[in-house]
Amino acid sequence: MMLRNKIVKLAVAVGVLTVTLLFTTCSDSEDNITNGEHEAAHWGYEGEDGPEHWGDLDPDYAACSNGIHQSPIDIDTAAVIHVDLPNVQINYQASTLNVVNNGHTIQAKNSAVNYIEVEGTRFDLLQFHFHASSEHTVLGSAYPMEMHLVHQNAAGALAVIGVLITEGLENPVFNPIWDNLSALTAEDFPLANPLNLDDLLPMDQRTYRYTGSLTTPPCSEIVSWLVMAAPIEMSPAQIQAFEAIHDGNARPVQALNGRYILFDASMN
Repeated sequence: MMLRNKIVKLAVAVGVLTVTLLFTTCSDSEDNITNGEHEAAHWGYEGEDGPEHWGDLDPDYAACSNGIHQSPIDIDTAAVIHVDLPNVQINYQASTLNVVNNGHTIQAKNSAVNYIEVEGTRFDLLQFHFHASSEHTVLGSAYPMEMHLVHQNAAGALAVIGVLITEGLENPVFNPIWDNLSALTAEDFPLANPLNLDDLLPMDQRTYRYTGSLTTPPCSEIVSWLVMAAPIEMSPAQIQAFEAIHDGNARPVQALNGRYILFDASMN
């Protein structure tokens, strides 16, 4: 028991230290990277532009090949460290959104005051987007989809909430976006009515936490990941509608390389 307590304390210390370092690092948002010196190389999810080649496409993408704290990962629920961490404080409201199809995913851009607090640090919501199938897996199994809500703090560091999506009942919260999927382009499409962002999330908001990277080039290792343990539902028709546009926009899981995965085990 004493040994396990020491391991947990070490894991928490390492996790807090790593997250603190992340909070002082600047970067652009996931799937919205810009480079000041040159136009970034095209990348995709299959063939010569696929994930196994990302690191060779552009010098700025080197971390995609040689990074050691890459994302996504497989979550082994039997190996995570249960810690009584403060739950992520989520402060979302009904918001007017602009939605685009950026060629890699469907992305909703936030302009309202929506933010989270992670252990006292505020992160403002930039955008959320979707992957099919899920990028994170649980015990080796993928979910049909995953939603990423990308947040940034005042120093430029990122905190991304991952929400796994399982097949079930229709989720009407997403209808304002889904009703327009086929019409979306790279140009901003303003939704006619505000979307209540709180309704996007599961009731149980406990998270698996680890330090990792963007799951798209340049794969920068500057992300504090918060993957919700409880999934949300979408109907088969909703999932298929997304897959008809962006099927297979998921990076394969990456090696954990000794990282700890913490689980905020209590709902407080």
